[in-house]
Amino acid sequence: MGHTIGHILRVRRKELKCSQAQISENICSQSMLSAIENNRYTPNAELLIALCQRLGVSLERLSLAENYAIGNQSALNDRVVALCNHHDYQKLLKFLLDEAVVESVQTAAQTQSYYYYLAVAQLQGTTHFQPTEVKRSLHLSLASATVSQQALTRLAQVTLAYVAAVSGQKKEALNQVHSALKKMSDAPFDENLNVVFYLAAVVYYRLSLDKESFVLMTRGVDFITANNSHYMLANSYYLLALIAKRLGDRHQRQTAADRSAFLATLFNESVYKFD
Repeated sequence: MGHTIGHILRVRRKELKCSQAQISENICSQSMLSAIENNRYTPNAELLIALCQRLGVSLERLSLAENYAIGNQSALNDRVVALCNHHDYQKLLKFLLDEAVVESVQTAAQTQSYYYYLAVAQLQGTTHFQPTEVKRSLHLSLASATVSQQALTRLAQVTLAYVAAVSGQKKEALNQVHSALKKMSDAPFDENLNVVFYLAAVVYYRLSLDKESFVLMTRGVDFITANNSHYMLANSYYLLALIAKRLGDRHQRQTAADRSAFLATLFNESVYKFD
């Protein structure tokens, strides 16, 4: 039962050291949250979205499962990881542009990693989004792509797709998604590939290709669970709930009960019916 909605929400709540009462306040009853966490009730899309947001699950603020070295000094690498995990992208951008940090980057693998992190910092840590700068950094990362960091190569490609999508460049976005997912089944498993599937689905969602996003995200969930991983499942469920809600908003005849049944089928869980 480790891959169910309830389990993922419970784990996330405990990570935050919050009680059921704190999380359910003004959203649902504590007993309902308990039923969800114990897999006796599958929430409808609106309820799942509200719970995910209360638990701090974000659509586009992510952390990698495994990070990459930008130099030989562990202190520099640890600093990058800490700033990323705290989503402090303004400080990350300033740190990466420091002359001493730039000079510490030596190998091709470190260069690939450095420019990927620089792109993320430019994307998330600036007041005014500058797609040209972000793309430049991502292309520099790809120019130094190494066999040892194949997942990072795919991350750069799918991030390029995301930048294109938010810039309204649909064709480029779809091409980059195709590149990021190409021969994914042949790739050695790496939990960062969970992020690739997720971001690719977000790209489709951003482009209002909801059915395609749904299909790809369910494929991603299958990939995650088939590899006995939990990483990115909460975000994946959140995205699927957003898709379900948007599809429901477009088809008003679909009731909340229908959407609950939809999620139950999707996650292979039973819908709890109160007597």
